[in-house]
Formats: sequence, C-alpha cells, structure tokens
Amino acid sequence: MRQESIEGIILRHSRRGMTTLQKYLPESYCRIAAGEILSWKRGTVLLTTGFYVAGYAETDGPLGTVTLAKALKKLGFRPVIVTDRYCDGYFEAEGIETVYMDVDADDDAAEKLLQELNPVGMISVERCGRDSKGVYANMRGVDISGQTAPCDALFLKGRGRIPMIGVGDGGNEIGMGKVADVVRNQLSLTPSEVKADLLVIATVSNWGAYGIIAALSELTGLSLLPSFREAETFLLRTVEQGSVDGISHEHTARVDGFGMDIEEEILEALHEKVMKKAS
Repeated sequence: MRQESIEGIILRHSRRGMTTLQKYLPESYCRIAAGEILSWKRGTVLLTTGFYVAGYAETDGPLGTVTLAKALKKLGFRPVIVTDRYCDGYFEAEGIETVYMDVDADDDAAEKLLQELNPVGMISVERCGRDSKGVYANMRGVDISGQTAPCDALFLKGRGRIPMIGVGDGGNEIGMGKVADVVRNQLSLTPSEVKADLLVIATVSNWGAYGIIAALSELTGLSLLPSFREAETFLLRTVEQGSVDGISHEHTARVDGFGMDIEEEILEALHEKVMKKAS
C-alpha cells in the first residue's frame, strides 16, 4: 500500500477546489519548497500573513506563519513577519520580530522594507493578494482593500531578485497568480494575480505551512514540526486577542470551519510521516 504523501495529508478534507489546482503543480511541491529554503544563504526571511475577516484577522495564517518562522530560526535564519494591525501582538510573544505595514501605505513602503531588511527569501501564508483590477477581495468577492495593507507589494517589488514562496487555500492569496488562469477558468473564482516562484496549496493554509515544515524536517533530520499542544495554545491566544474563524466569523478555535480535532489529525499524520522517513 502506497504511503500517503505530505501533499496528500495537507489536502485532506478538501472542499474548495485545491485538488483541482494540484494537477498543475509538481507532485512533491512541499519538498521542492523546503529544498528551495535550504538553498538560501542564512539571513533574513520575510514572512507575511494576516487576512482581514469581519473586523479581525482570521485564524488561518498566523499559526502556520509563526510555526514556520520558528522552524526557520532553528535552521539559522532570521525570520521577520510583516503584517498589519489586525495581527497586533500575535507574534512578539513567540520571540519573532514583527513589522506592521499601515493599511494606507503605498507600494513604495514595501520597497523601503526590502531595502532595509535585505531578505534572502520571502514566504506568504494566507495573505490576500490583489486581483487584475488591483482589488483585495475576500472569498465571497467582497472588496476589503480599505482593510488590507499592501504586503503583496513585497512580492511585486521583489520579483526576479528575491526568491519567494506563496501558501494558499482558495485562489485569492499571494502566490496564486502562478495558477490564475486555472482558478479563473476551472474554479470560477477571481484570482489574485500576484505570483510567487513556488506555490504550496492545502485545504487550510496553516496546513500548507506545516507541509513545508514537515519536508524541512525530512530533509534535515531535525524535529521542526510543532506539537498539537503548541499549535492549540497559540491559536487559543490569538482568539482571545480577537481572531475569528474565516467561515463562521466567530471568535472560536476553529480554522476555516475545522475544529481542533481535525487540526490534531493533520499534525499527527505529518509527525508520523516524518518519523517513518527518519526510521
């Protein structure tokens, strides 16, 4: 019996068309992304996350980003998270440097950040990217431009000179520009046009970040994945600070409608996968 891949694990429970997009990506896209990260010179890596939902940041994104940042730190990188005020205070308590971009900032603010921080790479986890009309839209097609800082400008300004990875689960995130025509024509959605060099898709973007971490663990032999308890503790804290489930818009420890039992299932499966690889 063929063992389930990392990609198979993070695409479990798919219900928003990501398995359709999978056909247009390399089979082992998490391993490719992990290998790309390991090829980077040890230096600053910018990570961006935070998706505006009903007055708050949603629960999907920050958790995957902070766990990936911690993994990068263990690998000798300096992770810096770039987000906006809706994620205020989420990451500093975890020991991760954080830069807040104003929602009224222009694209030049992104170029200034790139000049100041001189990143060796960039990763986006569930961060809205502008569409072909320059609009930031949520999964229901509602314009949230007035509540979204232009963090995607980091990817527009850095294209061709800084390697970049995008993680998404719906079609409107940074990185989905790589498969924009497929999102538009086969999923009948308005895609983000912002590209990344590599795209990682998952049923939930947090799980996409876990997939990269699992592949990094396999490639390095290091234990980099968070425990379920660590993940749950962070998620509960952000809910206390205001984050909401992207489906129900409620302040609850659910991610894209999935409860903590499913979160535990995915993390346990990835841990088991990495352990089998190590043995």
